[in-house]
Amino acid sequence: MTGGRPDLALQQLAASTALAARFYSDTSVIAVERDHIFARSWQLIAGDSQLSGAGDHVIAEIADVPVLIVRGNDGELRGFINICKHRAGPIATCDGRAAKVLRCRYHGWTYGLDGVLKAATEMQDAADFEVGAIRLTPIAVATWRGLVFAALDPVMSLAELLAGTERHLGDRDFSHYQFERKVSYPVPCNWKVYADNYLEGYHVPHVHPELNKLLDYRSYITETDRWHSLQYSPMEGAGNFYGDGIALYFYLWPNLMLNILPDRLQTNRIIPVAIDQCRVDFDFFYPPGATPEAIALRERDQRFSDEVQAEDADICERVQRALTCGRYQPGRLNPKRENAVFHFQEQLRHAYRDAGLS
Repeated sequence: MTGGRPDLALQQLAASTALAARFYSDTSVIAVERDHIFARSWQLIAGDSQLSGAGDHVIAEIADVPVLIVRGNDGELRGFINICKHRAGPIATCDGRAAKVLRCRYHGWTYGLDGVLKAATEMQDAADFEVGAIRLTPIAVATWRGLVFAALDPVMSLAELLAGTERHLGDRDFSHYQFERKVSYPVPCNWKVYADNYLEGYHVPHVHPELNKLLDYRSYITETDRWHSLQYSPMEGAGNFYGDGIALYFYLWPNLMLNILPDRLQTNRIIPVAIDQCRVDFDFFYPPGATPEAIALRERDQRFSDEVQAEDADICERVQRALTCGRYQPGRLNPKRENAVFHFQEQLRHAYRDAGLS
């Protein structure tokens, strides 16, 4: 039910208006999104190359819940809530390699890589205390094309989420790419402002002059599917340091971007921090065996990414301030250039209605 609020009513693309400002500024929306969107969705955690050996582990947060993904001695990936069963201490406080056990950083309780408690310091006097009966709380883990995902309470399988993306990718293969670096950018805006911005190339000629030189804006196409949108454009050949090919920009519900260019995969994950703050984690993946020329290209890729991100952060901050000033009324969306924005905002409206937001 919409609770009588017209800003949650279903819309048609040709007559659509942007999401109301209150969803970007009202702090009551935070808990709704945490519990009804992020806790129920698959989140990208790492590249498989970051978890290649037994004991390799990474930490992250999903819907404010700390999580831990680890490769077991049997080669299986397992996910756990990163909270000790004793008194809520953290099991791991950073990513790591080749751990033999998982040891709580608070009181030293020690778990196997399978999450089963192996030792609890000085607990010999505790009545009815059975070490082997205590386990870390598991979470869902799945992999796709060399990427590792996790979820707390998923409402669908990872395969269902990625079915449309899989059809589009065809024989493009980045499963063997190696993780090279992570760069995190704080952005002073609501996470949805950043998502809206990513989901259209309408702003590229006006905000990103150098990026606009690389893309053929006239041939820029945006398509939507059930759980993703796709923007793609031919790369302009002359002077393009990425080389010839097609740039593919996937956005997967609710907060993941896959940027696929020749010999490069960049993933972006938007993390809500506050109603007017988010963090965007960029992970860079490249084919193994880099030549000196390829290394130089990757360094240029990083510098260019920093430049584009600074431009996006500036415009997103300005939009956030406008959304919170109390004077903005939702404007009409461009059906040709903002169809993915419409698609994303309709998914949000659906989630808000399901949550009973009024």
